[in-house]
Amino acid sequence: MQRREFIRQSAAFAIAPAVLRRNYAYAEEFAQKRPRVGLIGAGWYGKSDLFRLIQVAPVEVVSLCDVDKKMLGEAADIVAERQESKKRPRLYGDYRTMLKEKDLDIVLIATPDHWHALPMIAACEAGADIYVQKPISVDVTEGQAMLAAARRHKRVVQVGTQRRSTPHLIEAREQIVKSGRLGRIGLVEIYCYYQMRTRENPPDTAPPDYLDYEMWTGPAPMRPYNKLVHPRSWRAFMEYGNGIMGDMCIHMLDCVRWMLDLGWPQKVSSSGGILVDKNSKSNITDTQTATFDFGELQVNWQHRTWGQPPDPQYPWGLTIHGDKGTLKASVMSYDFKPMDSKEKPIHRDVTYEFEQYPIDRTEKDLERHVAPAIRGHMSDLLRAIENRSHPVADIEQGHISTASCILANNALKLGRTLAWDSQNHRVIGDEDANKLLQREYRKPWQHPKI
Repeated sequence: MQRREFIRQSAAFAIAPAVLRRNYAYAEEFAQKRPRVGLIGAGWYGKSDLFRLIQVAPVEVVSLCDVDKKMLGEAADIVAERQESKKRPRLYGDYRTMLKEKDLDIVLIATPDHWHALPMIAACEAGADIYVQKPISVDVTEGQAMLAAARRHKRVVQVGTQRRSTPHLIEAREQIVKSGRLGRIGLVEIYCYYQMRTRENPPDTAPPDYLDYEMWTGPAPMRPYNKLVHPRSWRAFMEYGNGIMGDMCIHMLDCVRWMLDLGWPQKVSSSGGILVDKNSKSNITDTQTATFDFGELQVNWQHRTWGQPPDPQYPWGLTIHGDKGTLKASVMSYDFKPMDSKEKPIHRDVTYEFEQYPIDRTEKDLERHVAPAIRGHMSDLLRAIENRSHPVADIEQGHISTASCILANNALKLGRTLAWDSQNHRVIGDEDANKLLQREYRKPWQHPKI
């Protein structure tokens, strides 16, 4: 079936919000150019992102890079099966070698968080447009340098905060928030009650022979290897990311900022710690609250990795309180409850696209409910590349959401509220806080400059 006919007959294309229909159309046109794609980080989410891109546009995946040879080979086998050319991509263990080829149109970066900044900046310098996973950085200065590199080299950069491309959340933004049905908004709550913090204490061991652990660690502090570090469980350690703030809060904070057109918070405060599970090797908080003060509006975050969620239907989500109604939303659904009893509540569930993309049902480790959002996000990236414009989750927006979560962690560490000067990228009147904006890199790696 011709691609144009396929898209026109697709149910998702027919029922998707107008913004997604537009993006799919751009992806269709852009696909004729067969952009050359490289992936840095061929693990769980790297493959999820790459395979969704292949679904929306017949790109040519020419390069894969990972420090895990086993993971890299498995990814290459699947790519060769799925892309139209059936060609096996070139394989690299060092992103610098891959980018030296300077033959890539698009680079996807899905490494652990501590490895986002340097490859992204190098990809900008190599002339590629970029899709980089969230959070974009592990310190605020890294994010500044990434934004500066994107603008300096005139690169299109999409950040993997794909709530902005989630069909039912786009509808909620357009039909509930922008239409004014909430009335005056006075408070926003964002939260995560998943029991996602590891409770294991595996022994330290030698790294497996197929993993270059020295390169995996890169600029982060060196820890003894154990199975919590690789793969996927690295989120248990602050050395490689920003805890649940950087993993889960960023999604909901970014979604709220997008829905309500919010910029930088003026003040950030936070409290919490490891209050319940004190035996695990994990050093991220199991309990944390944060307040992002935007002036007339406060956005309050809470996470707990223990106990029961207040609403089992919304264990990870956002609640926007207005004087005319309340919107509760998550990756799985949204509910609008009006104050006026004459007005009917509205419920929407997540969009699935199994008829159009049956492989979504069987693909290993795929978050099936997120697949349509990633496809929409990739389509929006292609639209922005074609127009040389900012995508919906532009690097600047990713920087604001990432840095805000980092500031919350810094406020927790210092035990005080941080007043943020967004023009100068400084904490007002607090040199100890400003010292935390850039963390030390492990030698010989050098921290990027703005």
